[in-house]
Amino acid sequence: MLPPMRTLMLIVPLIAFALGGALYVPSERSAGDYSGSEAALSSLPKLPAWAREDLPDFSGYQDATEKKVAFFSFLYPRIVLANSRILIERDYLDSLASKTTLSKQEHAWLAAQSKRLRVEDEPGSPAQFALLKKRLDIIPPSLILAQAANESAWGTSRFAIRGNNLFGQWCFSKGCGLVPKSRVEGASHEVASFASPYHSVRAYIQNLNRHTSYQGLRDTRFEDRKASDPLSGLALARGLASYSERGQEYVNDIRSMIRYNNLGYYDTQFRTILSDRSPSHLKSLASAKAEQVLLPAQKTDASAEG
Repeated sequence: MLPPMRTLMLIVPLIAFALGGALYVPSERSAGDYSGSEAALSSLPKLPAWAREDLPDFSGYQDATEKKVAFFSFLYPRIVLANSRILIERDYLDSLASKTTLSKQEHAWLAAQSKRLRVEDEPGSPAQFALLKKRLDIIPPSLILAQAANESAWGTSRFAIRGNNLFGQWCFSKGCGLVPKSRVEGASHEVASFASPYHSVRAYIQNLNRHTSYQGLRDTRFEDRKASDPLSGLALARGLASYSERGQEYVNDIRSMIRYNNLGYYDTQFRTILSDRSPSHLKSLASAKAEQVLLPAQKTDASAEG
């Protein structure tokens, strides 16, 4: 059971909606890439210890709203953490793009990001910077929350419990994860295991940022960036038709989950804490000492103790 104040904070976006069970939980064939590591960067602070915690046990909740509150309150700070760290990387990318010459270290960072995000343009070229800028970007919290709830059955699936995998991501090295019980004969993939749910979030964002199947999602985000429109999980969800064999039905489910649970509230809260885009504020978000300070309606001095 959550502390009363924390429960109150997170129940806000759920009040307007009737109780309901989890929506469709897709098959274990969701496309994924097994990696999410960050390229070494001196301005990126050390990952806080709480980001390495395993997934809590969500199976004991009898009340649907309590389970949702618990799930969202656990996951949202990890989304803020991952996105904040991406924004620090993105700002560094902008700083390099404005330079006439780059150091050996700066070239190495660009090479590492290009490899991670599958950018093959000439190193240091305008084309490389343009494509990296398009791919090195955040995913709105509403979309991450909806897909995590859908793919992991609200954190109760075997892959979530045993592998901290919230998004059904695959890997292809023997022993890299859990073997699906429904895997067809001759197949070699496994469902990836992660050190923590945070690392699953980071790998999921990387997957959407680099896989050819999600070009449409990235195009929508890019156009919204150009128009200075707020990023929306509802809008970006249109680019997820390839995430499941169910195609458009899957997209409709994710968008319904966003609406039904009023997850756009979390997008608004995230934009609010990013009203300050100073390097010091981003660094405080990216190294928060306690996950509680990243929750909605909390103070955003993330360097403070929770």
